[in-house]
Amino acid sequence: MKYVILIHSNPQPWGHPTGDFVAEQRDLPAETREQLNADFESVLEEMSARGELIGGEALADPASARLFRWHDGERLATDGPYAEGKEHLAGFFLIDVESPERAEEITRNFGAPGETIELRPAMWPGGDAD
Repeated sequence: MKYVILIHSNPQPWGHPTGDFVAEQRDLPAETREQLNADFESVLEEMSARGELIGGEALADPASARLFRWHDGERLATDGPYAEGKEHLAGFFLIDVESPERAEEITRNFGAPGETIELRPAMWPGGDAD
């Protein structure tokens, strides 16, 4: 079963790792931040060892995005970001796991205060989630 783990964050200014720019994380004691980072690295190593981690990427500043929409029957390119909200997509991971429960177990280790983590099943041709 393939899932995408989406990391939504609101760092000001934009940068990676996002935790360095999120007020809620900067306010944590250094030991807590270090433990969160160690826990995250541990889950990445475990997923790699089990063959569950397909890939992932940090994403650039949403202001650098280009949007493509239809307007009057033509594709129109405009500058991003798409949403004028505070949270933006900061990065993603694609995983392949045995069950929804395993996907949730992994996802609980992502993110920290000030971030929202979204777990979404991948869709395959025909519109069915695998």
